Amino acid sequence: MTEMPSTWTSASTDTYITRLLSGQALLPDTGDNVLEVVGILKSYGIVLDAYSKNLIYIAEHQFLVLFPFFKYFNGEVTFKKLLRHWWHDRINYEYAEYCMRTMLWHGGGRLAEYLHSDEFNQLCDRAVQAKVNPLLLALNRLSPQFLPEQVRQLAYYSGLGQFWRVMSDLFLALSNRYDAGEVTSIADVVEHTKAGLVEAATKPITYGVEIGDQHYWLLPPEANLTFLMDTAVPYVETIFFRGAPFQGTVSYNAQANQISPDQSRFAYGALYADPLPVGGAGIPPTLLMQDMRHYLPDYLRVFYRQGLRGEEDIRVKICQSFQKSMFCVTTAAIMGLLPFAPDTANAKEQKANYDFLASWIERLKTSRLDIVQIT
Repeated sequence: MTEMPSTWTSASTDTYITRLLSGQALLPDTGDNVLEVVGILKSYGIVLDAYSKNLIYIAEHQFLVLFPFFKYFNGEVTFKKLLRHWWHDRINYEYAEYCMRTMLWHGGGRLAEYLHSDEFNQLCDRAVQAKVNPLLLALNRLSPQFLPEQVRQLAYYSGLGQFWRVMSDLFLALSNRYDAGEVTSIADVVEHTKAGLVEAATKPITYGVEIGDQHYWLLPPEANLTFLMDTAVPYVETIFFRGAPFQGTVSYNAQANQISPDQSRFAYGALYADPLPVGGAGIPPTLLMQDMRHYLPDYLRVFYRQGLRGEEDIRVKICQSFQKSMFCVTTAAIMGLLPFAPDTANAKEQKANYDFLASWIERLKTSRLDIVQIT
């Protein structure tokens, strides 16, 4: 984990809170930052489109397939695609699964609660029994919790896929507005993102599968799961804040005491990551940086070439831009959840807003928040 910056004071907290309440963002409003953030979110939006489609395909069409050899092909298996797959000339869907498993592991929110409810267990059992696969039924008898846990994971495939579907469209719309001259500041980026999150806030999150000629609900409409509180907020908590320690960078040995036993204290998410190791081999986000590299808009690629190393360290540069963009998205999420209007004149409401923002800023003390102010 990153050490807390020695320059951080209570005044630093007040400065960020004042900035947020005045309509500004956690990221400074500069021309280069706007270009980096919009450009990288365009690339990210294209990648998320692919991730979303594949996650949903796996959830709906690879239901309880124990050896899903072709799960990354979205139902279109050809020799040409197989060669590209073996040559790794493809989207790295493994990163999408990494995010999904991290969300499943951390849990949180009503989605996690529902997946351990009696209602879900009954729906899950119906779907498992309908599969009529002797091997699956034998496994179910030997280990009654094995298949339900697989179905919970598939529900996260679908939930994350639905979340990324919204975010992909939102980021690509942002890029179109930037190209049209409608987005010119970091505040515009944050407002566009916040408006998109609010608009999709109550979008239902549902999931079901077709087995034979019958539909089986697993996340039915009656569960009342929604986009913002049941996928977006847990995603921010898991991927932006908590994350998971990367193997090979810290010791998993309990005696080494390098990893907190308390998951709520994890600080390995995107807002804390050092772009240098993240851009290296063996670190999961490297797969995302590699995917985004293929879809960078021309103006962002030109901007990167102006640096000292040109495109030689492009994955590190992509990670830096991506981190900046995630501080913008975090700003939008935090302000979208603000208890009261930021310009309220009511003293009690002002206090509630201040306390709410202070709790988030407290968690960001050990992030790269100070660093992105000067890079």
